[in-house]
Order: sequence, then C-alpha cells, then structure tokens
Amino acid sequence: MKTTNHSADCLIIGAGPAGLGAALYAARDRFKTIVLEKFYPGGQILTTDRIENYPGFLNIPGPDLILKMVEQVQSFGADIKTNQEVLSLQRRADGLIEARTEQDVYTAKVVILAPGSSYRKLGVPGEEEFRQAGAGVSYCGTCDAPFFKDKVVVAVGGGNTAVEDTLHLAKYAKKVYMVHRRSEFRATKVLVEELMQKVNQKDSNITLRLDTVVTEILGSGRVERVLLKNVRTGQVEELPCDGVFIFVGMVPNTGFLKGFVDLTEAGFIRCEPAYLRTRVPGVFAAGDCRIGAAMQLVTAVADGVNAAMWMKHYLRDPAWWTQPLAEAL
Repeated sequence: MKTTNHSADCLIIGAGPAGLGAALYAARDRFKTIVLEKFYPGGQILTTDRIENYPGFLNIPGPDLILKMVEQVQSFGADIKTNQEVLSLQRRADGLIEARTEQDVYTAKVVILAPGSSYRKLGVPGEEEFRQAGAGVSYCGTCDAPFFKDKVVVAVGGGNTAVEDTLHLAKYAKKVYMVHRRSEFRATKVLVEELMQKVNQKDSNITLRLDTVVTEILGSGRVERVLLKNVRTGQVEELPCDGVFIFVGMVPNTGFLKGFVDLTEAGFIRCEPAYLRTRVPGVFAAGDCRIGAAMQLVTAVADGVNAAMWMKHYLRDPAWWTQPLAEAL
C-alpha cells in the first residue's frame, strides 16, 4: 500500500491521560496537533470502574472521563488517529522528528512521548476475570482503597509501592494480608520500619504472609478468596477476602523507543523532571512512561500539559533545549 505523509507542529504518541492533556493545550494554542494511538484513547483508565480522585468529579467511570477528554480535545482541532502503532522514530538533519507506522510517515517540530505503562501482572488464574468492572482485583491502592472500607483484602508485593499502598489500604480495610514471595522486603529501610511498626502494634490490622505467593484468585462474580502457597514448605492455604491488590511493578510501553531516547534498565524514559526534556531536542516525555512519574491520573494529565507549555519555549528558541536548569528557571 502507498505510504501517506503527514506533518504537524506537535506530534503526540499515546492518547492516554498524558497525551490528551498535551493535545488539549497544544491544540488550544493553535498548533497543528496529531495524536497517534496504538489502540484507542484512554489507556489504563478505560479499565477503571470508578474514579474519585480526579478534581472536579465526585465519582465518574474511567471510560466516561476519557470520552469527555476526547471530545474536548477534538473540539479544539486536535486529530486523534487510532490503530496507529509507532514503529520507529528519528530526528532528521533538518531538525524535524519523523515517526513511522506500518503505513504512514509523520513529521513534526515537536514530539511528546506519552505511551504510558502497564501494570505488571501476577499471571495467575482469576486475575484477568476479576480485574474488570470492580470485581475485586486492583493495581492501585491510592485509587481504590476507599472502595474496600471495612473489607478484607490481600496485598501482593514487597517493593516501595507495595509497602506504601499496603499502609494506605490499612486506613480503610478491616484486615490486610500482605503477601510477599521473599522473607525480606525490597522497599527502602524507612518504609519497612514504618510497616513493621504498624504490624507489631497490638491492634494492627495488617498480617504478613512472607515466603508466600498467590497461586489463584477465586470467586463467583467477584473476588471471594485466594489460594496461597508457601514457597519454602509447599503448604497451601485458602484465604477468604473481598479484594486483591497487586503491587509487583509497572512495565513502560517504550520498547519502540530503544536507541532513540535514553531509557532506564526497566524501560522508563530518562528526562529532566522540571521540563520533561529528553536527550533528543524537541522530544518531551510525559506521564507514566517517564522516570519519577507518580503513576496517577491527575499527574499524568499535568505532565502532558507541562510538556505542551514548555514546547513553546523550544519553538521560539531551539537553544532553550540546552540551557541549564538554573538559567532556564
């Protein structure tokens, strides 16, 4: 099939909250804005049954919020192209950035990378079944803890996020079982000390299950129990619960960026936290795909907005890209 060429002032890769936030501000500033999305707009928010921590909405389903965002972005002229997986990017000799999909070529003065990230899964039976429509499997304690007030939940993981979110869950849940496959936590010392202080309290509602893994999530219509296995003894335990929170890490959707921008070993985009500038002039990073991201809906949108605003500095004066932070501030 014939290759089609497209040009824009601002090319945004990813139509999740970060990409839509960037598109709104870029389009409102009358920059020709194109958004490329691998599947369809929304990202992880599409699987969120209820959002209570996005300013302005007391309670709104994830898909409804995304629909409002898309309508607003399109009302200002941004062009959202779905089923457009970006295969490669390069910065040309003329300073433009070129992105290639299977059929088309896009060139732009500025590119905002907002491909997002995906929750790392346990890969056990029942996980996919119960992660839809509020059936009891969650990957975000900050987001969903209030929905499990006075319930019994299982938290899986041993890193910083697992410890922080388990402590947060304990503020709402009647009982939290923290399951970790090792005998020691990977979280920082200060967080582990805070956790153990809470665990050792006489009236603590957190119980540890160390050297233990979840092997299956069970229920009828929603989570009712989990199967646990001690990796040292082989002992199997069936534990009744109302929900399972999985905190075993994030996987950034950045495989296509290898060799183009700098990535961490885990695949997150290296960029300046203040201006979101990558090592490639004209290329910003926004949202869950970048180092230091808070992994929250509102901060992803804010990243996109910031990138679109800093973009104007670069377009006015390309030398801004190499200015040290102290001078730029």
